[in-house]
Amino acid sequence: MNVAFVLLTHNPDEPAGIERSIAALAVGLRELGHRALIIAAGPASAADGEDLLRLTSLTLPRPALEENLTALLTDPAPVEEEVRGLLAGHAVDLVCWVDAVWGLGYLSPAPAGTATALMVHVPRTDALLYRSLEHRPGRVLTVSDFMVEELAREGVDSSNWAVVPNALMHTLTPPAPGEREALRERGPVRIVARAEPHKGIAELLKAYPAELGRPVQIVLAEAGFEYWPGMQNDVVTECRALAASLPGVEILPAVPWQEVPSFLAGAAVTVVSSTSPETFGNVAAEALSVGTPVVAYGLGHLPSLTGPAGRMTALESGTGVLWEAATSLLNNPAAYHAASAAGPLQVAAHTPAAVAQTFLDATGPAR
Repeated sequence: MNVAFVLLTHNPDEPAGIERSIAALAVGLRELGHRALIIAAGPASAADGEDLLRLTSLTLPRPALEENLTALLTDPAPVEEEVRGLLAGHAVDLVCWVDAVWGLGYLSPAPAGTATALMVHVPRTDALLYRSLEHRPGRVLTVSDFMVEELAREGVDSSNWAVVPNALMHTLTPPAPGEREALRERGPVRIVARAEPHKGIAELLKAYPAELGRPVQIVLAEAGFEYWPGMQNDVVTECRALAASLPGVEILPAVPWQEVPSFLAGAAVTVVSSTSPETFGNVAAEALSVGTPVVAYGLGHLPSLTGPAGRMTALESGTGVLWEAATSLLNNPAAYHAASAAGPLQVAAHTPAAVAQTFLDATGPAR
């Protein structure tokens, strides 16, 4: 079967969860013998592969705002025509609009007879989501039970939505017990986050405990989109300024997707300080896969994803409690190693092939 995903912001190694999840799902579909295409806006990059199809009718600035996209699509006819042409030319059996806006779900330009699916990765409830749903996609998919419940609370009928979790595209063997103990004793705290205010990195640095006694290494990456002009630059600038006055704290640039698991495998613990709910939690899943415990606010899907493999705290208790939970876990060898051992089990089912099969099972009725 030929499957196409439309995600205008997609780039290889784009430091964003949705882009990474679609790349992993595409890998899984190919492992199962299907063809998986990704349709994205220009400009092209040197890393584009043959299955990444660039639109010639639409080029996005970097970083792009949603208002940039809607302005560029004031007359959507050229983009709609090109998308339909690509889908027909590649004999696509199923097209998946990866987002209401960035995935063109609100336009839904599919050739007649092509099965469609809409993905809802974030809890938006605006007119563009409803326009996407009005196109009656054959299936609506989301990434967690949390999202089904959250959209229902917001008044969206999500009762027939299917959950297709994110897959782990790159995996490696967790550190051996002796290595893990050495990390517990003196390893760094390592954090991977997109440069977005709600990721809570600035607040985490402001609450940094001087007595921590171990390095803190934070990968802070800028993606190809932002919510308002200068957002990412402001976040990076503030976090670098805060880190400059803290002993042992480094702000690092983005790393390629395949290097994230090994980076997290070398951590004593990771902290997910997002102050808004994570709808899935890619970074947490990658940390768990290599036995690195996760400390986070108990928001969104993170409590279910992490289970006994870390510690959840209450957002209202403040950022300092995240550091306290991490320190408490690190200082308790039995609890720490139990959490570390539980991590890989929590995400064992999140292989690309298994998630791809879940996707195929979910979209079967659409076809």
